[in-house]
Amino acid sequence: MSKAKIIVRIAIVGIACAGIAYALMHGARKTDESGPFDIYGNVELRQISLPFNNTERIAEIYVDAGDMVTKGQVLARLETGRIEPLLRQAEAQTDAQKQIVARLKAGSRPEEIALAKANLESAEVSASDAKKRFDRLKSLGGTSGVSRQDLDTSEAAYLEASAKAESVRKNYELVLAGPRKEDIAEAVARLASMEANAALLQKQLDDAVLTSPADAVVRTRVMEPGEMASPQKSVFTLAVTTPKWVRTYVGETRLGRVKPGMKVDVTCDSFPDKPVEGTVGFVASVAEFTPKTLQTEELRTSLVYEVRVIVNDPGDILRLGMPVTVHIK
Repeated sequence: MSKAKIIVRIAIVGIACAGIAYALMHGARKTDESGPFDIYGNVELRQISLPFNNTERIAEIYVDAGDMVTKGQVLARLETGRIEPLLRQAEAQTDAQKQIVARLKAGSRPEEIALAKANLESAEVSASDAKKRFDRLKSLGGTSGVSRQDLDTSEAAYLEASAKAESVRKNYELVLAGPRKEDIAEAVARLASMEANAALLQKQLDDAVLTSPADAVVRTRVMEPGEMASPQKSVFTLAVTTPKWVRTYVGETRLGRVKPGMKVDVTCDSFPDKPVEGTVGFVASVAEFTPKTLQTEELRTSLVYEVRVIVNDPGDILRLGMPVTVHIK
């Protein structure tokens, strides 16, 4: 047999084998797409680096590494010996300024108005008497009993009394009108500034207490009492435990069978007979290559889509970072 025929026969056999392999794979794929299947992933580890928001010395720390903490639980405190007196001073100044604003807005008291009116009436009476004396002396100016000096003195007294009456009248009008709008606005602005300063000091005092932002487990305790805390230094590293997320991936051929909101079962190797209920919360809309840390039934070079499953694990069966199997029903 010639060499060319041998090559042709080998090529025919190769093509036939490839066709059979494709048919088998295609048939298996069709079968695989018709029933339940599993995808694999890990319980996602979400960490929080938790620093104080103030720069001050740490007074107390209440938890240690490995402790379970709940949202809002107090974890540590700073020293507050300097901020508390400043806050009390700011609050006292704010209270005093509030009284000033209230006094200005209330205007003149009835007693002040009555006093100003009485002073005006007295000044007007005095001015009237001075005018009568001046007019009487002026009418007698041609007689020998009234000198020019007496007339001038009487006129000066009359003018002085009139000027004083006019001054008292203006004061009475001011008392009736009350404080100027500009004075009230200035007092209100001063009050707002003082309130803002007191609020800032109160926030700094509140920030002296470090609380957990979520249900979590303390992974590391970085600092100790007596150390100087700052916003740049984490005191704890927390691992979020509620809710727990499972990050896994599904191939393109099965993508249409995984929908947000569908119920799934999640198991781990430690408790294969205790499935934990989960809900598909997120399916990626963009494909990516399979991460090298995960194993799937597809080849590593196949394109897959990230799936996030939110699990309800009241028994704390699943631990953070644990490999798990997600059973798609």
